[in-house]
Amino acid sequence: MIDHVRDLASVREATDRLLTAVAKLDNGAVAEASRLPGWTRGHLLSHIARNADALGNVLRGLPMYVSGEARDADIDNGAGQPLEAQLADLRASADRLMETADAVDDWTRTVTLRNGVTDVAARVPFRRLTELALHHVDLGIGYELTDLPDDLLGREIDYLAQRFSGHADLPSVTVTATDGRQWHTGRADGPAVTVTGTAPALLGWLAGRGERGAGLETDGAPLPALPPL
Repeated sequence: MIDHVRDLASVREATDRLLTAVAKLDNGAVAEASRLPGWTRGHLLSHIARNADALGNVLRGLPMYVSGEARDADIDNGAGQPLEAQLADLRASADRLMETADAVDDWTRTVTLRNGVTDVAARVPFRRLTELALHHVDLGIGYELTDLPDDLLGREIDYLAQRFSGHADLPSVTVTATDGRQWHTGRADGPAVTVTGTAPALLGWLAGRGERGAGLETDGAPLPALPPL
């Protein structure tokens, strides 16, 4: 069950955690490469801020972004800002999103995200939470997938398994965590490949983070190649 109230509280906590960590950086560190190819930490911080504004647009019934080109330009324009400006932007955009969320009177309605993807409004806070958590890891400043709350790990694995479910380019896959949790994804037919590992390792694979397949077992079968997210 989606609990947008709980997720909004988690978003506040994740925002505070990110701001506290980023405040310990300096301008030189912000200009260094992040873990996302081609992006500095400044690009990533700019993206996190713009994502808050974009999800606010979604909750107000507006297009998430004016266009893909405008989205990329906004990220590039903010990437070179000094640390203090980045922090101010992160705080202000996070506050704007929370103010927008506070004004939502129907969390059951359907909203439209990027590329025409639709979802229920109540899931928007969870989408923001995963953005904050995964991109905090992407900054490469000491916060890792193993630091994510176990509940969030399970929910994000479930979300990605559903996203890949039925994809023609992915064989049937049984995703099994070492704690016993299990998910199914890929095609519904054909022999299933079982991928086993800790929840952080499984999320890293599904979300395209870390070394491909690190810490995972497939009983000797090749690790399935995932479609682009």
